[in-house]
Amino acid sequence: MNSEVANRRYALVTTTMAAFLTPFMSSSVNVALPRIGGEFRMNAIVLGWVATSYLVAAAIGLVPLGRLADMRGRKRVFTWGVVVFTLGSIASALSGSAQNLIAARVVQGLGGAMMFGTGTAILTSVYPPQMRGHALGINAAMVYLGLSLGPTLGGVMTQALGWRSIFWACVPLGVAVVVLVTWKLEGEWFGVRGERFDIIGTALYAVALFCLMYGFTLLPAFSGGVLVVVGLAGLVGFALLERRSSCPVLDISLFSANQVFALSYVAALVNYSATYAVSFLLSLYLQYARGLDAGATGLVLVAGPAVQAAVSPLAGRLSDKVEPRVVASVGMGFTVGGLVAFVFLGNWTPFVLIVAGQVLLGAGFGLFSSPNTSAIMGSVERRSYGIAAGTLATMRMVGQMFSMGIAMLLLALFVGRVQITPANYVGLLPAMRVAFVVFALLCLGGVFASLARGKLNMKQEDEGGGTKA
Repeated sequence: MNSEVANRRYALVTTTMAAFLTPFMSSSVNVALPRIGGEFRMNAIVLGWVATSYLVAAAIGLVPLGRLADMRGRKRVFTWGVVVFTLGSIASALSGSAQNLIAARVVQGLGGAMMFGTGTAILTSVYPPQMRGHALGINAAMVYLGLSLGPTLGGVMTQALGWRSIFWACVPLGVAVVVLVTWKLEGEWFGVRGERFDIIGTALYAVALFCLMYGFTLLPAFSGGVLVVVGLAGLVGFALLERRSSCPVLDISLFSANQVFALSYVAALVNYSATYAVSFLLSLYLQYARGLDAGATGLVLVAGPAVQAAVSPLAGRLSDKVEPRVVASVGMGFTVGGLVAFVFLGNWTPFVLIVAGQVLLGAGFGLFSSPNTSAIMGSVERRSYGIAAGTLATMRMVGQMFSMGIAMLLLALFVGRVQITPANYVGLLPAMRVAFVVFALLCLGGVFASLARGKLNMKQEDEGGGTKA
């Protein structure tokens, strides 16, 4: 085995191990939320912030940290990301209050932001275009394996060892990734060198995105509306500033001049907005409305991610041969079907139908994710891999945040800003049904955005200034 092939394999192993960490954590935490809420006496909205705080931190950090990785080295930023994520996991496990736990989740989010975009960028740097879809498919499969094992193992661990065990479980894997990257992964990958980092643009971007996302979770309160408007105005100002910058943290021209790039991001944003809160809502439904414990809930929720893990590598291979937009669009169609099925959930819905809906969602998401990623990374020059991957991960995080925001808004309207108890279970099902209607309509619109992106020539070789040191 020559050194280049060996290095590709080490890159694949390390990035896929890291790719397992964050989805495992998020899906495990969703199952453990009722236990966490009970211990710290959180109301439904604060409980949602245990999941949402991580997303906010990750979304804010992804684009600037992707840019930093292009400038300072993708492996370096990736490695530090695993370290920060692992420290955040330790802090979460040791948390003694709701405030401490949410703060620790913010640290985890920043670590996750350093891992997300750089891992994809490293894979795209070491694999040629004709092999890229397969590598990204394996990476996506590990994400879905984390999502699959999260509800099951998380539920069992929460039931037997308490919710803190979920966070402790990620520590040894994080240490293993750091050791493997340091000892085995050779070289360093850069997109650009000698350019300055746009501190002003980064600060404006962070403040605007925080106002938008935090304000969204406060709706329908007046303060929430004000923050959303401020956030949107800030993002417009950020776009205008970046157009004039000689070294922008985000190259806005990528969106205006590259239809495949722009519409692939729209499809990703819509897809995650329509799907992320599904496991959160189903976890509440199964434990509160159907009376299951955390372990049984995990077993019911495992079907969708398990199908995702099985389908994703096949979709990656398929997207190396067939237009990625076709594969991804078919996947979004399956997702619409699964979301529509959940609109009809009731107090006596057979569990086999709940599992069937998850299978549809899993197949849809598996068909969508790696072809969409392959389309994005294949539509930009090598010098932009880090920022492209970081922006894609930002769309993922913002979409997940909007998904949680929609769920939290509807819980606030139908249940209220109170701790969920049997007395207010009656509002849970209507909130869920409305949420699934909104998600299905969003995803249906995303199908058209995915189809409209145009063709990508997968045989086209990369151009530009990517370098390996």
